[in-house]
Amino acid sequence: MEDEDKIRKALLKKALGYNADEVIEEYTFDDEGQLKLSKKKVTKKHFSPDISAVKVLLERYYKTYEDKIVEMSDDELLLEKARLESILKEDESGD
Repeated sequence: MEDEDKIRKALLKKALGYNADEVIEEYTFDDEGQLKLSKKKVTKKHFSPDISAVKVLLERYYKTYEDKIVEMSDDELLLEKARLESILKEDESGD
């Protein structure tokens, strides 16, 4: 069940969008022929919400909505995503 939970969390993250650090490292050889880190650049990267992940998440974990989801347009899926985000925010704030 632990793997199933990891998959659900990963889908949720992709469905809602997230920020991540992108690390670029450049190496050079020193005088002794050993690899040495010469540059390291860390940038923040934003990954936008993915409507396909929303659909998979809803189909897989919200089976009661399965028939409704199949018939939903992209706009309706975006509204459902916003509704679910609102529920998650309420859960996080403890309301």
